[in-house]
Amino acid sequence: MTAIRDALAQYVALRRALGTKLQEPARALEQFLDFVEREGSEFITSALALRWALEPKDVQRATWARRLSMVRQFAAWLSTVDPRTEAPPRRLLTARRRWNKPHIFTEQEIGRLMAQASRLASPTGLRALTYTTLIGLLTATGLRPGEALALDRSDVDLDSGILAIRQTKFGKSRLVPVSESTRAALQDYAKQRDIRRAHHRTDAFLVSERGRRLTGSAARRTFARISCVAGLRAATGTGRIGRGPRLQDFRHCFATRKLIEWYRAGVDAGRELPKLTTYLGHVEVAHTYWYLEAVPELLQLATGRAGGRGDGGEQ
Repeated sequence: MTAIRDALAQYVALRRALGTKLQEPARALEQFLDFVEREGSEFITSALALRWALEPKDVQRATWARRLSMVRQFAAWLSTVDPRTEAPPRRLLTARRRWNKPHIFTEQEIGRLMAQASRLASPTGLRALTYTTLIGLLTATGLRPGEALALDRSDVDLDSGILAIRQTKFGKSRLVPVSESTRAALQDYAKQRDIRRAHHRTDAFLVSERGRRLTGSAARRTFARISCVAGLRAATGTGRIGRGPRLQDFRHCFATRKLIEWYRAGVDAGRELPKLTTYLGHVEVAHTYWYLEAVPELLQLATGRAGGRGDGGEQ
């Protein structure tokens, strides 16, 4: 197994040198090699890959397919130097990608979430402060959750109200201006954060109670619990967070509200859409158009606009 682990290290280094972060696949493939080792095999087979891919229960088929795909890519590369390696066939386990229907928060729901976040207990009170700021920031800017969590102190210009979003999805960077109220809220957070954590351990802007960068997994779990208490997500009674509104839905909410605002005001959304695409960091306008199909009210307004109704399609 040492040879395969060495090969995995080379594979990860090569993929990263070519510009791929490969964070999830690197972790998953280490787990896969642990599985292969427990099975007593010295090389990868399609049967082993399939059994490992299907190990998680109560997940969508797309999760199984993604796990198998990660093994397939590594095995295909490894087979060029170790002919015993079997790369699983492409159609062995497939799943058509399904977009999760976004949850568009109402003002009342956001208020309940903020209220519950403000009640999160911690010795210094920093936990509640950080999560209310995170929810407020996502609501006001439409940032991807990962973008908000990756912000360093140097990325947040508290004087001009400009956020520097660096090398995120698709390797794009952009500057995101925020409103005066958002700038003031971020400034207040930074002041209170530094009072509670005078000796910080990270350059991150949003920090945990321990003074470290807030992680995506911790943020998702905490938000799921907040959503349960706020009545927006059904409790599972297990260690799993279940299904319901996600942090990502604040981004959907921001985009759809902006589009609805344009349609109701009679603004030509088609002309304005590229601006929203740039602001959100989408690669192309088509990705922003997805919101028209995902939200019925938007589709109705867009259809009414196309039909030439002066009221934007409202009945």
